[in-house]
Amino acid sequence: MSDIDQIIRTVAVYAIPVLFAISLHEAAHGYVARYFGDNTAERLGRLSPNPVRHIDPIGTILLPLLLHLASLPPFGYAKPVPVDYSRLRNPKKQMGFVAAAGPLANFAMGVFWMLAFILLGAMGVQEPFLIEMARAGVLVNAAMCAFNLIPIPPLDGGRIVTALLPNDLANRFASIERLGPIIFIALIVLLNTGPFRSFLSGLIYLVMSLFGLVLYPITYLLS
Repeated sequence: MSDIDQIIRTVAVYAIPVLFAISLHEAAHGYVARYFGDNTAERLGRLSPNPVRHIDPIGTILLPLLLHLASLPPFGYAKPVPVDYSRLRNPKKQMGFVAAAGPLANFAMGVFWMLAFILLGAMGVQEPFLIEMARAGVLVNAAMCAFNLIPIPPLDGGRIVTALLPNDLANRFASIERLGPIIFIALIVLLNTGPFRSFLSGLIYLVMSLFGLVLYPITYLLS
């Protein structure tokens, strides 16, 4: 298979898992924000599972592809769903729930893709494309869940930590978010270093193990 054919196959296999992993991650933030009183995302038409409303050409398409081709965990980002934290009924506390919604959406999708992988095997399906897509769905969502829970602003994990800290510490910690683009680029660069790559790989493995734990009863019944 030529390099071009391999790239086309990779794009085909990862397209659906990546688009929905990123889009539903963002939509989840908006749904939880609306529940707590901020309807900004709804007014702007961003409460939708339709990937077209969330796609960022670089973060949704180019970045995951380049990371995969570089044998790195394939994650990315979409256009952030707008959240006006001042409209939440309890901004400091509820921003943590809004932030956690994205990784939890990825966790749920990862469980779904692992279930699909298990059922394909149980039914004797041997179509490589479907099996590879299910495997890609597990990996992409585990990677996004793990990466976004790193406790550094502007990642979701950083906002969760901000919500848990006392007010004075929270304000100082949250101020790091103004360096968001620099921090994100630095984290991508660190993926090429041994310690950080090992740390993230460990987190991804842990998340995938939790997928398996959730589905253990089904796996047991099908064995």
